[in-house]
Amino acid sequence: MLIFTVPDMTCGHCASTIGKAARAAAPAAEVTVNLASKRVEVAGEADASVVAAAIRAAGYEPAAA
Repeated sequence: MLIFTVPDMTCGHCASTIGKAARAAAPAAEVTVNLASKRVEVAGEADASVVAAAIRAAGYEPAAA
């Protein structure tokens, strides 16, 4: 499982955008976005660098948790 923290995720729109980006980068994985904890969890087959790059491309800065 990959876990990222995204400190600049501040609202539901942010969470939705980040979730869409992560799901597009790892379509075979299950993506869970938790706004309260600012965490994104990716369970299944996924490349951490690809998912992180997709989140960055959406305008957010992920950090490995």
